Amino acid sequence: MKVLLIGGTGTISSAVTRRAEQLGWQIYLLNRGSRKSEFKGPEFKHIECDIRNEDSKEIREKLIKALGGSGQFDAAADFFAFNTDHVKKDFEIFNRLCKQYIFISSASAYQKPLSSCVITESTPLANPYWKYSQEKIACEDYLVQMYRQEGFPITIVRPSHTYDERKIPVGIHGVKGSWQVLKRMIDGKPTIIHGDGTSLWTLTHNSDFAYAFARLMGNTHAVGEAVHITSDESVTWNQIYQIIANALNVELKPVHIASDLLAKCSQGIYDFKGSLLGDKAVSVIFDNTKIKRLVPDFCAKVRVDEGLKAAVNNILTNPELQEEDPQFDEWCDKVIAAQEKCVLI
Repeated sequence: MKVLLIGGTGTISSAVTRRAEQLGWQIYLLNRGSRKSEFKGPEFKHIECDIRNEDSKEIREKLIKALGGSGQFDAAADFFAFNTDHVKKDFEIFNRLCKQYIFISSASAYQKPLSSCVITESTPLANPYWKYSQEKIACEDYLVQMYRQEGFPITIVRPSHTYDERKIPVGIHGVKGSWQVLKRMIDGKPTIIHGDGTSLWTLTHNSDFAYAFARLMGNTHAVGEAVHITSDESVTWNQIYQIIANALNVELKPVHIASDLLAKCSQGIYDFKGSLLGDKAVSVIFDNTKIKRLVPDFCAKVRVDEGLKAAVNNILTNPELQEEDPQFDEWCDKVIAAQEKCVLI
């Protein structure tokens, strides 16, 4: 298999790259080359290219050269396509150059509010709260059109909240990541949990996601299809935060604040309207029948408590992953104080 991965260092893409390496595939990594790659060896071919700023024809020529002047990629996956301009350019580059083009969409594109918390791939796509999700929907619409009109061999993959050992999945955090949430717990400070914490959520470890994703690559039954890849395990946000506190060996001091209030309080600072009202504040249970039909041996193996504990331990032992965020810490204190004043009225 010859696979092209645009990007390859993110939470999802790095796991897919590692899985492709394990399978012994020829892996072409296309990125700007702005930072040193962890992926080395004869199975890797690095193509230095700025896909968002270079001319489509020039990029296509680079890829043809990398292929030895002829042939096609068995699969090409773009992990950094976020709007229709991106996927239109991808079509110009990859049409007739790959046997399968995989677009990474998002499960946040599913209808909000949901008519049912059980989500299948036929659940309508509509998110009035989050521009990110709206643009992913527009990308899907364009690619489906190209599949129908031009025979462009697309597969659409919709991840939900996918994490690895470098990040802790929490409901809200600042621009510098989730470490400040953990630090508040360690320091004995109260932790904001959106809503009453009882909504159901699904977390998927990136190694589980990558296993299923790799089995979709080169899979003839996946062409023309849209599919989500998630764990079957559902947990509440209260459980998620308690697991994190247990891993830190500290007492959890939860403060529950309504999601719509958090969205209003974050205006001009954070986009919690999109990430909460358009995503994490809604109970979701994913029906994974379709991915299991396409990949019969897929079963998510990393349990939430085990995955989160491993991530917490990794972050605690790697100071470079502990980026403090005083602005978010101050914002949390102000919001909590404001709610306490309302309770006293």
